[in-house]
Amino acid sequence: MKIPSPKTAAAFMVTAAMVAAIAVPSAVHAEMATGVNPAATQMLKSMTDYLGSLQQFSVHTENTLEDLLDSGQRVDIDVSANVIISRPNKLRAERKGVVSQTFYYDGKNLTLYDPDVNVYATESAPGTIEETLDFARESLGLIVPVADLVYRNNYALLMQDVISAVIVDKAVINGAVCTHLAFHRPDVDFQVWVREGEQPLPCKYVVTDTSTPALISVSTVMSEWNVAPAATDDSFKFVPPEGAMTITFMPLNTRSTAK
Repeated sequence: MKIPSPKTAAAFMVTAAMVAAIAVPSAVHAEMATGVNPAATQMLKSMTDYLGSLQQFSVHTENTLEDLLDSGQRVDIDVSANVIISRPNKLRAERKGVVSQTFYYDGKNLTLYDPDVNVYATESAPGTIEETLDFARESLGLIVPVADLVYRNNYALLMQDVISAVIVDKAVINGAVCTHLAFHRPDVDFQVWVREGEQPLPCKYVVTDTSTPALISVSTVMSEWNVAPAATDDSFKFVPPEGAMTITFMPLNTRSTAK
């Protein structure tokens, strides 16, 4: 349901990298060898339980998707998004970047609208957010920002096949003190920074594909959390703008053969 970092001078980046290499406590490396730390998994569970308990919430995300050019050079693709959720069956995600799109789910239909060319596509959707996220990903190739964290009671999904869970350290992200957790399972590493306090919200989430030497990651920094947004049913219903043209989704299983 699956991202960025501040711009800094090249010299500062080099210095910061050197300091980080020196400053990482040796205890972190020792802990990594111990396998699953119950304190790390309990903190992850507290975060997922809290998110799952929210009837509504909204969040702003800054997303960085790493990619490889044909030359082998790695590049970053930056996308921002505003996401609003109303359980059990309403979601809207507005994404801005190289391609700007808005994803609407009103409990009956999902619609993807592209304002740059004023076109939209609509499909009948399942009856819950979780089922719709699965359908969008598996049938249409659509991934909503922070989708992994949107699933209610998603602790079991995140922990599936995990063989290492550690508490790395503390960090400050967008002014919030967070605990940095790192998890490893076959072919995938993920990290999550959990805000301290009565609202254990995620501040940053990084997923790394370790199945290839490129170690491609998707990173999401989250801010502007609102656990009681003023959202009505109309907030999630798509109304075609004047002159908008309707098109159809290309099924995912036909794209590889499409010319």
